[in-house]
Amino acid sequence: MSDADESQADQPAPGKKPKLHYHGHRDRLRQRFERDLGASFEDYELLELLLFRLLPRRDTKPIAKQMIARFGSFSQALAAPAHLLQEIDGIGPTAAMDLKIMHAAAKRYAKDALPERPILNSWDALLDYCKSEMAFEDKEQFRLLFLDKRNKLIADEVQQIGTVDHTPVYPREVIKRCLELSATAMILVHNHPSGDPTPSNADIQMTRAIADIAKPLGITLHDHIIIAKDGHSSLRALKLF
Repeated sequence: MSDADESQADQPAPGKKPKLHYHGHRDRLRQRFERDLGASFEDYELLELLLFRLLPRRDTKPIAKQMIARFGSFSQALAAPAHLLQEIDGIGPTAAMDLKIMHAAAKRYAKDALPERPILNSWDALLDYCKSEMAFEDKEQFRLLFLDKRNKLIADEVQQIGTVDHTPVYPREVIKRCLELSATAMILVHNHPSGDPTPSNADIQMTRAIADIAKPLGITLHDHIIIAKDGHSSLRALKLF
């Protein structure tokens, strides 16, 4: 139904108090959700549903659309830092904090789902999890996913937090932690706050150094993933190690 159709549908009967134009739209959106639990929803529509409860006296459609335009997707909107969320007209400190609580719940769900099956068979879920954790961080983080011989997750650890464009990484410390956890494989993940996921020469050299130390010890480096607001890159897919 178009916005114009919704406006006509929400016109009050003669003699009745006018109804705010978005109330009928909210009812219809909830009914649609009941039919397919949001499977047919655009990102902004699902975001609208969340905002209904946070902003009961506001028309949330334009706010949801602003958030998608600014951050790119539903998951990226939830992942955005609170101070950036508050730059959206209509989102104040309380609504921003409530959205971050929803984001924390989503991250916990995604993280809990990872150990249930081999990471390499859940690559899309892994990328979604890494993006939700790191895409909007304003400093570089170096994350390690340690895997067992069945490629199930043993541990997920942030080893280093650096500056806006650099994180110190010590290959021997990475391998030491693998041995402590009895991990037989690992995936490296770090973010680029600049938004460009292209690996730097330093990223490539560090990855090769870790792979060279790990191999004689029977530890497999599956990949090094770089996460950014504008996408991700895989050094394995790019054949850089």
